[in-house]
Amino acid sequence: MKSNRFLGIIFLLVAAFLWGSTFVAQAETGVGPFTYLAMRSVVAVVFLFPIIVFNDLRNRKQTGRVPAQKSRVKLLLTGGLVCGSALFVASALQQIGIDKGTSAGKAGFITALYILGVPVLGLFLGKKVRPLLWVCLFLATVGLFLLCMTGSLQEFSLTALLSTETLKELSVQSCDIYVIVCAVGYSLQIMAIDKYSPKVDCLKLSFLQFSVTAVLALIAMFILEKPTMSDILSSWVSILYAGILSSGVAYTLQIFGQKYTPPTIASMLMSLESAFAVLSAIVFSFLTTGVAELPSGYEWIGIILMFTAIMLSQLPEKKKSK
Repeated sequence: MKSNRFLGIIFLLVAAFLWGSTFVAQAETGVGPFTYLAMRSVVAVVFLFPIIVFNDLRNRKQTGRVPAQKSRVKLLLTGGLVCGSALFVASALQQIGIDKGTSAGKAGFITALYILGVPVLGLFLGKKVRPLLWVCLFLATVGLFLLCMTGSLQEFSLTALLSTETLKELSVQSCDIYVIVCAVGYSLQIMAIDKYSPKVDCLKLSFLQFSVTAVLALIAMFILEKPTMSDILSSWVSILYAGILSSGVAYTLQIFGQKYTPPTIASMLMSLESAFAVLSAIVFSFLTTGVAELPSGYEWIGIILMFTAIMLSQLPEKKKSK
């Protein structure tokens, strides 16, 4: 059981790293938000399909063909529909918010607030959160603020941190509403994965999730945007990277990881996406220009706080004596 939990943590950390590194690739795309989401989702579906076929053939050779129960198939289809719809709404609204004016840092901070949305939604579903985890969530939220919202600060002082200009960034603009709803969407997607991943085939759930996302994104793409093949082909590197690694691999690892990890802890692990995005930007800037764009002092503190929260969340719960 402990080995499965450790494996789940590793899966979620790798997923967070892949999501964080995708911000660099996503910045290079030149297509609309629905086109980008549709293309990366289609790539994920194409990537996962042969893996599922190969996995099924291998299982049939080892165990023989066992017809799936109708209830199990229905549960898988329902899970794919729910998870895919939530992922489409969350991903699309995040990109729309950024396109309408929300800064990347602010969007990252608001989106990652699903670490608070998950336990709050869990309370309505009867999932209790131990006191230590609330402390970890507070530390992670402060860390996210320092990481995402203080990049322009040159002065390392409390006065600069609490200045009018810095706090003004926290004011909610109309474009931020999209990203706030996006955070709710990601919270719902995480809770849906928590519900369905222990009960169904995780690979097939991931495949169906992206199939639903791809269909919805394609419909929105043709209605709201005018994509051209030349624009799509000009962004093929970003689309393939996001489609295979960020979508096909990372979201599948999320499903496997959440199978063994409580949703509150899983959401904190996945919020490290923001930290990995900063670290990936350092590596990318060094490889392309020869000069590493190092984070500010506040950003380093934010990263440390987030990792501290993750480590504390892994402390075993004390068992009550009878």
